[in-house]
Amino acid sequence: MPTILNSAIVASSNLQVGRSLWRQFCFAVVVVSAAQVHADQVPPPKSATEVPGTPAGTVMTKEYVETVGRMAYLWGWPLVNNYNRSEAIKNLPEPGRMGGIVPVAPPGQISMLTDYIDAEERFVTCPNQDTVYGAGYQRLNSKPVIVQVPDFGDRFWTYQLCDARTDAFCNMGQQNGTKPGFYLIVGPEWQGKKPDGVTEVYRSSTDLAVIFPRVFQSDDPADKAAIQPLLSQIAVYPLSEFDGTMKTKDWHKTPAFPSPAGAGSGEAKWVVPEKFFDELPQVMKEIPPLPGEESLYAQFQGVLDAAAKDPKIKAILTQTAIDAEESLIKPLFEFHNNGRPVGNGWNSPSNGAAWGVDYLSRAATARSNMYDNAPSTTRYIYADYDSTGARLNSANKYTVTFPKGQTPPVEGFWSLTLYNDKHLFSPNALNRYSLGTKNAKTLKENADGSLTLYVQSESPGAEHEANWLPTPKEADFSLFIRAYWPKQAVLDGSWTPPKIELQK
Repeated sequence: MPTILNSAIVASSNLQVGRSLWRQFCFAVVVVSAAQVHADQVPPPKSATEVPGTPAGTVMTKEYVETVGRMAYLWGWPLVNNYNRSEAIKNLPEPGRMGGIVPVAPPGQISMLTDYIDAEERFVTCPNQDTVYGAGYQRLNSKPVIVQVPDFGDRFWTYQLCDARTDAFCNMGQQNGTKPGFYLIVGPEWQGKKPDGVTEVYRSSTDLAVIFPRVFQSDDPADKAAIQPLLSQIAVYPLSEFDGTMKTKDWHKTPAFPSPAGAGSGEAKWVVPEKFFDELPQVMKEIPPLPGEESLYAQFQGVLDAAAKDPKIKAILTQTAIDAEESLIKPLFEFHNNGRPVGNGWNSPSNGAAWGVDYLSRAATARSNMYDNAPSTTRYIYADYDSTGARLNSANKYTVTFPKGQTPPVEGFWSLTLYNDKHLFSPNALNRYSLGTKNAKTLKENADGSLTLYVQSESPGAEHEANWLPTPKEADFSLFIRAYWPKQAVLDGSWTPPKIELQK
């Protein structure tokens, strides 16, 4: 009997212990489960800066470095290009003309020409010969500037103001109804108040900016004389010098400065692949990411940091730049690879100077014809091929005929410009590189009211010579339509540029 009783007591005790252990086990499961649930609730990032990137020291394969490097090259090419142009002239003593041709100035100022730019210009591709140019790169954080606008009357004018991404941050000109006066241009860090006498304040999102005045001028000698008093009143100067009075300068008397080293038959080389990844870190430091670009910056920076510590990664990046220049950037020089088709073999970008994250079009324009205006100011339309799809070449003769009333519909002016295979001018006996509104007094219409322009190397004859656009000898070339202050038909594509007809 005691043995049975003792066994019962032991069994009961064991049951109680088992029940206790079970309760402890269940409690532990609940606690662990709760802990697991809590651990899974990782708070989502509240801003882009909270999104982690690649940890330092992570192994990077050759293929990964090449992939990121190639994208960085496309993204950064226009920015490095613009930066290097500004660096080349930042230490000039005063406004002047590079090579005696190109308007250049130190930060805080601009330089103006007094006539069309010379055909020997090599600073930038695709200059026009419809307006008188001015130019000046600015450092707006340290030197906010006053932009002086004279009364241009009925004459078309526009001032292009671009940030370091080549995006427009201010639209100023006849097409915008801008009034004569004084305009303050500031950088992202400026915190002052608008001074009395200043009409408006415009802010760039980057310290580095560039200002390009353009003022229409016809081929008429009388107009070339009439424009001079207006040009003398175009000025940009530091805010510290503002006194509310209209300043003037005789731009005929500016000095000449040497051209940049390496300038040859083509545009000066502003992006050197072997140096690109040495220059990109400074550009990224100066230009903050656009909303949504933070992850791109983080990826680029991760590879740049790794390259700074590992010569092998740096060598891969350098070779990637060399390869990308040839296979990725070089094809973008061709106009048929820029923008989108708009009819009859012509192409045109629809988002000039408002590139955003369209890195393809930004790079294509930087390579082929840097510094587009916004489309509402200027629509650029270009062609490399004739109506049969063959490359334009001066061994052939071509005509471009605008039907009656079908020249580019504009409120400002239009022109057809010819560029050689370097997208520059090739000097010719007539010193003529474009035809359009500026030649309104001399262009001859056909009997039916249409307008035919002759594009060839030899004169089409005395009766057509006023409408002749000379081509370079035995070489490829391109044609380029500018529509300044375009009407809606140009912007929405309902106007179609004419065919480029091969003449047999």
